[in-house]
Amino acid sequence: MAVTPTGYGHLGGAGLDEQILGKLYDHSVIIRLLGYVLKYKMRAGLAMIGMTGYILTMVAQPLIIAWGINGFIVPAESEVSRWGSLQIVALIFLANAMGSMGFNFLQYSSLARISVNALRDLRNDMFSHLQRQSTSFYDRNEVGRIMSRVQNDVLQLQDFLDFGLITVGDSVMLFFIAGAMFWLNPQLALVTLSVTPILLAIMLTWQRYAKATFIRVRTAISAVNGSLQENISGVRVAQSMNRQSLNLHYFDRLNRDHLDATVKASKLSAMLMPVVEILTVVSMGLVVVVGGIMVFDGKLEVGFLIAFLIYVQRFFEPIRQLTMEYTQFQRAMASGARIFELLDVEPEMMDKPNPEEMPPIHGKIRFDKVSFSYKSGIEVLHDINLQIAAGESVALVGLTGAGKSTLVSLVARFYDIENGRISIDGRDIRDVTRESLARQMSMVLQEPFLYSTTVRENIRYSHRDVTNEQIITAAKAVGAHDFIMALDNGYDTVLAQRGVNLSMGQRQLVSFARAIVANPRILILDEATANIDSHTERVIQEALITILQGRTSIVIAHRLSTITSADKIVVLELGRIKEMGTHQELLELEGLYAKLYNMNFAQMIEEDQADSSEVGKGAEPLDNIDLGRSRNF
Repeated sequence: MAVTPTGYGHLGGAGLDEQILGKLYDHSVIIRLLGYVLKYKMRAGLAMIGMTGYILTMVAQPLIIAWGINGFIVPAESEVSRWGSLQIVALIFLANAMGSMGFNFLQYSSLARISVNALRDLRNDMFSHLQRQSTSFYDRNEVGRIMSRVQNDVLQLQDFLDFGLITVGDSVMLFFIAGAMFWLNPQLALVTLSVTPILLAIMLTWQRYAKATFIRVRTAISAVNGSLQENISGVRVAQSMNRQSLNLHYFDRLNRDHLDATVKASKLSAMLMPVVEILTVVSMGLVVVVGGIMVFDGKLEVGFLIAFLIYVQRFFEPIRQLTMEYTQFQRAMASGARIFELLDVEPEMMDKPNPEEMPPIHGKIRFDKVSFSYKSGIEVLHDINLQIAAGESVALVGLTGAGKSTLVSLVARFYDIENGRISIDGRDIRDVTRESLARQMSMVLQEPFLYSTTVRENIRYSHRDVTNEQIITAAKAVGAHDFIMALDNGYDTVLAQRGVNLSMGQRQLVSFARAIVANPRILILDEATANIDSHTERVIQEALITILQGRTSIVIAHRLSTITSADKIVVLELGRIKEMGTHQELLELEGLYAKLYNMNFAQMIEEDQADSSEVGKGAEPLDNIDLGRSRNF
């Protein structure tokens, strides 16, 4: 099938950070998050018990105070009975307060455990999902944008789960408080809550202005971060061109834009908080005036009037908290939407239902009328027909863009073809699991990638069953053993990020050892010696004589010795096989290969032969002439 962009393709484009902040409440995000939360049913149950208990004890607290006041001021049979009743109410109040504290602790601790476990599962799901994505997915999407979703967006959800659910519990308390007020006195409850529609109208109006302002803040900080990352990454260029002052001026301008946007957002937030406070005071004033009249008329007891005042304060507290956390809720909902958008991207290249396991490979590879496109309708390989015998060494030659790397990527099944068939030992590689196929082949790339772990683990990598003896044998085979033993801790030396504490040649030697440690039957070298020094190149060339014996190998190389020693040379031009044969056969054919060879190497060979008699002058042997000096191979 053709590799075409999915709905997620836009992530690689600009503007990811500039999208809207999101809704205050996104039902689809909440439902998906609940799927992770409810995996921990016992903890969720304890959190619900804690939340419910805390709400009920907090709602009961003003009633207990009211009963205590009413019981104290109402005439009693004796002073002793009055103080006795107050002591009972005090004990009930104390027990309620202790219960509230216990329920609150249960609520917070349970939600914290649920939060960290749910986010761990979410990160694991995202990591596993990204591991299953095809190579074309990463061709289209910037890694930085994807990392932002895995790290920054998950962090936003963590803040929401840590504090947002508590705020949700406080919001639920509103209904219990309203119910308690209506139970005490419906008339006074209606008067008390009469300011609520005004508050909602103000909130809706404020939200329209706030959303645009907070979007501007997000856009501005995105520009600041982008400029910071770009200037740190390119600091050497900036210093070499003496551009520090100009870069600082540009960064200062972006920083000022962020400052202006943040100040405006702060002003908007500051405007809303006094409104909530004023409405709280107005509501309390109504309680005092209307409730006071009711007390004088004997329609309401003093204790219940005080309870109403406490309820009013607690009723507006969650609203005040929600106002402060407004942008946090929006960011959490938007982050959740981005995370689940990523998780909904279906891998483009998947094993067929009930695929077979690839049996032990002999190494016969066949391309039958293979065509391939990275983008639909734009073919980069056209009708490729090629047979590689088991144990045969094949060199791929061609101009940049001829399709060499694409061809080997298809053998490794980094992409699936749209037309034709690729088979290994007669089996279509799409009919077997990619895991069983990858287990029996290895690839060494031009840019070695090592992980921040020991040299031993870098060589072992995915082949967990290989022994230490096999690791050492592989390192010796590629000429890496001596320099590894010279490291501080030998094979147990921990490498820095990407192995930067090793030279380029040493990193490549470790990559070669990793490639052959599990004795793969098919070995692919994609310009694996292009970026290393001549000495390391000679070490690898000598090692390749042993390494390639008995294996099927496909080599993209610039060195003359690697090409001329291949059993077969395939010359590619614009995605088609132009010529094929041995080095001598292609020269005798006097076609493209011979033309390129004569144009680029005849003079260098004559010069090298003329200089070879000068011992110690630094002349390279003939077999190490670099085809990369030209743009033709």
